[in-house]
Amino acid sequence: MFRMMPVSFEFLRGVLALLSLLFAFQAGRTLVAVRRGKLPQSRLIVWVVRAVVCGLGVIFPMREIDRVALGVWILAALAFLAGMRMAARQKKEEELHIIFPDDE
Repeated sequence: MFRMMPVSFEFLRGVLALLSLLFAFQAGRTLVAVRRGKLPQSRLIVWVVRAVVCGLGVIFPMREIDRVALGVWILAALAFLAGMRMAARQKKEEELHIIFPDDE
């Protein structure tokens, strides 16, 4: 009844690549939180599994490793490290009470 236009595999690869990068970044942030004891280890495992599945999904249509797949995996590793760095270097809370004293 309704004719659906087929979705390009390249578009699906792009979506999976983007998801893989986002999941890798969040896995890096979660690793720091797990090491500090703020989150359970199961959260880290979930983010890593999501990143790996999406990263492997990039090679699904052709079943071979090409430049795009290698690029996605390298960027995912860099996103993981960036997430770790951002979580490890939390911004210090500013001391605004020195500039703006309370009127209490």
